[in-house]
This record gives sequence, structure tokens and C-alpha cells, in this order.
Amino acid sequence: MSFSRVTVLVLDGVGIGEAPDADDYGDVGSHSLANSARVAGGLHCPNMAAMGLGAIESIKGVPVVDQGAGGFGKMTPHSAGKDTVTGHWELMGIQLENPFPTYPDGFPTEVISAFEAAIGRSVIGNKASSGTVILEELGEEHVRTGSPIVYTSADSVFQIAAHEEVVSLSELYEICEKARALLSGRHGVGRVIARPFIGNDAGSFTRTAGRKDYPMLPEKDTLMDLLIAKGLDVLAVGKIDDIFGHRGITRSNHTPDNASSLLATEAFLKETFTGLLFVNLIECDMIYGHRNDPKGYVKAIENVDAFLPRLMNQMSDEDLMMIVADHGVDPTTPGTDHSREYVPLMVWSPCMNGMVNLGTRETFSDVAATLGENFKVNVKTPGHSFMSEIHSAIRD
Repeated sequence: MSFSRVTVLVLDGVGIGEAPDADDYGDVGSHSLANSARVAGGLHCPNMAAMGLGAIESIKGVPVVDQGAGGFGKMTPHSAGKDTVTGHWELMGIQLENPFPTYPDGFPTEVISAFEAAIGRSVIGNKASSGTVILEELGEEHVRTGSPIVYTSADSVFQIAAHEEVVSLSELYEICEKARALLSGRHGVGRVIARPFIGNDAGSFTRTAGRKDYPMLPEKDTLMDLLIAKGLDVLAVGKIDDIFGHRGITRSNHTPDNASSLLATEAFLKETFTGLLFVNLIECDMIYGHRNDPKGYVKAIENVDAFLPRLMNQMSDEDLMMIVADHGVDPTTPGTDHSREYVPLMVWSPCMNGMVNLGTRETFSDVAATLGENFKVNVKTPGHSFMSEIHSAIRD
């Protein structure tokens, strides 16, 4: 049998233990889920537990369930790098042999000079920093001078912050488009990000919902492109549209947080469509992982788990749900960077009445291979489908 609809929920930043090459990335000991659950006193997520989460790795508060229904396993990152774009591309069948460039010491003069010439303004900042910290440090200077704040992080990003009353949103977006055009080749960062903010002084500056991402686009078709070429639907929720540059998507709802993303997912499931519903749930990464808040991290996962029955209630035997992640971001470690980790893999459908161990997959692209088999599209990826394992747990 084939499923007419597949929903893929990406728990952004939810890793499940150091990957085999974690030492190459300085991430030995990272385990976003288990470490956060330990610090928080346990993780309560009965719905994911029923799909087998506790059988993947030992996580405080998550039992090993014998009588659940679903598939469980973990996936190994194959692509070079550990950022959001890399992880999502790999899920959709695209693998990178070379990581996107990062700039821990700021961007070289040749990049900044070309950018300033293109936008007709000088810039300030040009260093790696937390977004909230750099607003406190340079926000008032920006308001006084009109110079955009350029900064980066441990990720491959060129971020541009500007006060909405100093640089309008439309101008900020135009500036970002110019940066994206310049940043190619060896300086081809994964994302250029517009970071608008408001406020009167360093104590009140706040980033707004006007954030917009300008990603590097993959050189070959993703699974999403292939689904559309076959006439199928690809619905996107959260920042999926930004990650893929609005390519390979038939409709999207660009929601800013987990609560609105889950509601948007439920709304799409109430509709009739055939194809993929691709959802990014951002908070474990953006709000809690990067701010070293394990208790908030755990609570965010619990909130998602509590909402899952509402999504399940909109699904029939022709629906399949996958819960995955794109990288880790262990909030219990000293740094705030993403972490090189395995990611969880859980699958569920109303027609499944048993548990199946999907094992340790060699690449995130096993998701693309499985979707390709289900929808009968020829996705060229080194991933291997686990559809036969799913079928083994489907009731007669």
C-alpha cells in the first residue's frame, strides 16, 4: 500500500546523542534530549513514547513502551556541517560534501567592502554574536548612524539587523537580496537573514516577526521539486519556505512559533490534498537551545507531544506521520552552537498496530528515499527507504 499524505514534523534542534564524527565538530558528549531531560527532572511525552522514543535512547521520564504503535530509530548526519539548511536539505535527499562557510572572526574585508558598495551604506558589527547581545551593544549606534548591523554566529549565516524606523522593512529586504547575490562561491553562506527590530534604547530593543531568510538554493532537485513535477502537493509550515527559498512548495503558512505552526498543520490536515506536508517546529532551536535553557527545551517538546493527538485525529489509514530533526543544539553544554548528533526518527499511522525498530539509519536522506518509494518518484539520493519496515507494522 501507499500513503496518500505524509506529514513530516521537524523538531528543530532536537538531537539524540553524539554522532560518530562528533569529535570533528567539538561536540563529544552532546545529547540534546537526554541531557535536557536529566537537568529538567524528566521528559513527559506519552505520545512520542508510544511511538518508541524511549526505545531509541535512554531518556529520563520516557518509558520503553511494549504495546505502542509506530516505528522508531535514529538517523546519522551524512552531510558536512550541522546547520538548519544542511539538515533539511539532507532530509529531502540533497547531501553536501563540503560545509557552508562559517566566519567566527567576522567576514573578510573583501566581503564587507563589496556589500557596503552595493547598498551605499557603511556597516557596523561584523563579528559573531548572539542576536540579542548585539542589539544591546550596537543598537543605539545603528539608530544614530543608520549603519546596518552585520553579524554572524557559529552557523553559516550573514545576518543584517536594522531598526524598522531607521531602515524600512522593504529596504532591509532589498539589502538582504543584494547580500545574497554577492555571497556565492567560496563565500556562499547557507543563509542571509533579515533581522528587523524595534524599541527606544538598548534596554528595550526587540526583534520583530519581520525576519526573512534568503537561503542558498540546492543545485539539483529536492524530493519536493520531484513531487510537484508529478502533480502532487507540497504544503509547508513554519520556516520551511525560507529554508528552501520558496522552491518546491505549492502552498505555505509561514508561522513564527510552535503554537501557530501546530495549528497551521492541523488546518492543512483538515483539507484534502495528496502529497507532503512539511513542518518546522522552531522553538527548541531558536528559543531554548541557543539560550542554554534545558527546562524550556523540555517544556517545548512536551507541548508538541500534547498537541499530537489533535493531528492524529485528522489522519486516516492513508496518512503517515514522521517526526524527525535536523541537528542537535544541546542546551546543557557551555556553548550555544548546534551540535553534531543523531536525530530521532518516529513514524505513525492509524493503520499501524505494532512496533517496528527502524534501527540506526546511515543518513537523514532515508526520509527522502522512503517518501520517494511511497509516492513513486525517482529521487536520486544515497538514502535507503524504510517503507517495508513500516508495512511490517500495519494491521492485516
